[in-house]
Amino acid sequence: DCRITNAVRCLPPQNKPVGAEISNCRPFLLEELHGLPKLRVVVALGRIAHDSLLRALGVRLADYPFGHCAKHKIGDLTIVDSYHCSRYNTQTGRLTEPMFRQVFDHVKALIAT
Repeated sequence: DCRITNAVRCLPPQNKPVGAEISNCRPFLLEELHGLPKLRVVVALGRIAHDSLLRALGVRLADYPFGHCAKHKIGDLTIVDSYHCSRYNTQTGRLTEPMFRQVFDHVKALIAT
């Protein structure tokens, strides 16, 4: 009932994917989403994944702003945002273990309903 997604599958230079890489990976993301008929919740790991997912779903980014632990309902799908669990975000304290657990507590509650 839940999918956790990144926007790209490779490790690009300086760990910063460029637009072409994100666009090239988007059809695979969309194919995976369509291949999961019971899918109800997607966890977007980071703003890039959030934006790519919204583009794949064909909705306006401005209507669904990224925010840690933000929830967005798009049709039958709910997107739950999280800061990316990168080494940089975890070592600087931008994303803590309790914050990450909070995301999945929300997901569990959404799936249980």
